[in-house]
Amino acid sequence: MLAAMTLAIVNIGELVTLAGPEHYRTGAWMQDVGLVHNATVQIKGSRIIYAGPAADAPDMPGEVDEVDAGGRVVTPGFIDAHTHLVFGGNRIDEFERRIRGESYEEIAARGGGIRSTMTATREATDMELLTLAQRRLALAMRCGTTALEIKSGYGLNERAEKKMLRVIAWLRDASKQRIAATYLGAHTVPPEFDGKADAYIDLLCQDTLPKIARGKLADYADVFCERGAFSPAQATRYLLAAKAHGLRLRAHVDQLSRSGGAELAAACGCFTADHLEYTEESGIESLLRANVQPVLLPASVHALGKTRYPNARAMIEAGLGVVLATDFNPGSSPTLSLPFVMSLACTHLKMTPAEAITAVTYNAACCLGWHNELGSIEEDKRADLVVHDCADYRELCYYIGSETARVVVVGGRIAYNRDGGGE
Repeated sequence: MLAAMTLAIVNIGELVTLAGPEHYRTGAWMQDVGLVHNATVQIKGSRIIYAGPAADAPDMPGEVDEVDAGGRVVTPGFIDAHTHLVFGGNRIDEFERRIRGESYEEIAARGGGIRSTMTATREATDMELLTLAQRRLALAMRCGTTALEIKSGYGLNERAEKKMLRVIAWLRDASKQRIAATYLGAHTVPPEFDGKADAYIDLLCQDTLPKIARGKLADYADVFCERGAFSPAQATRYLLAAKAHGLRLRAHVDQLSRSGGAELAAACGCFTADHLEYTEESGIESLLRANVQPVLLPASVHALGKTRYPNARAMIEAGLGVVLATDFNPGSSPTLSLPFVMSLACTHLKMTPAEAITAVTYNAACCLGWHNELGSIEEDKRADLVVHDCADYRELCYYIGSETARVVVVGGRIAYNRDGGGE
């Protein structure tokens, strides 16, 4: 175990710093990853005190623990800005049903989908949910993820949603990774409110949202605006109520159909609009005018066997700060691998490796309000970084499905070491 307060990462072949002014990387700037060859990173306590050419690194007094990167690539820790990490059960049977030809929407209409996970999550104890989530966090760490957002949304009644948010709070207190909590009470209409979606939204707006806000149980509120979930009018009511109670806003929009969801997210003042597979030029223009950034989730398109991916190139060219995330969930994106998502983004969204890395580091930090501390390797920032088992940063996207993280440093301490050790 490395318990010293001073740490140096030496013999770095390529250091991806993402250094620069503190706002979203957009347009051509997404290509500039701040690459430094033959580099060193020095860390004292939880903070970076030097990051740059090895030849210019100052002497570090006292006892220093060293990690020899062996000529490998070092990047900022990955930040997963959209996950559904806490849930009970799985949906393996639905995976097989989709293989046999049923669609995601057909399965949901027959009582599967989100409602299936709702049942398993309601039945699970706090400790069962916590144990499952801790295992998933460990897997995310092995993929290089050092910070992430986690949503509720599989309880769909006050008791079960609070249980999920309580588990997220425990994870936040105990985990090395930084965590943001999002209340997704408006994920779908629960069975108790079949045919009464408006009444369910009324309950959330008038009773549940105020309690969530007063209890400081979540940082954000989220809604699923889609056929079979909530209409634009219902989503707008929910988001504006959440905003009135001091919660910051996110929204699942334009995933399975063109519903005007991007325009809705812009009108409500969301921090992000997520999915956007069916968003067209007018929606992109609305996001840009309102400074709402897109969070793109190509793994969910892949896992559902669909072919319509979001138009990342148009969003980048328009000047939006594109973010990539896993959308980890049991039904439509059972992956915690941001390197896999980056590969999909390069292949299907036609993003370059540099753009993909920017989208899971600095831009992801921006969309969660963490960019003053996370997302880049710069002096005075928190020391969250990953030593990858590759010599060229583009390999992170090139080798599909590989677990590249060799050493993961979180808050200046080694949190994962593939060769053993760490805390």
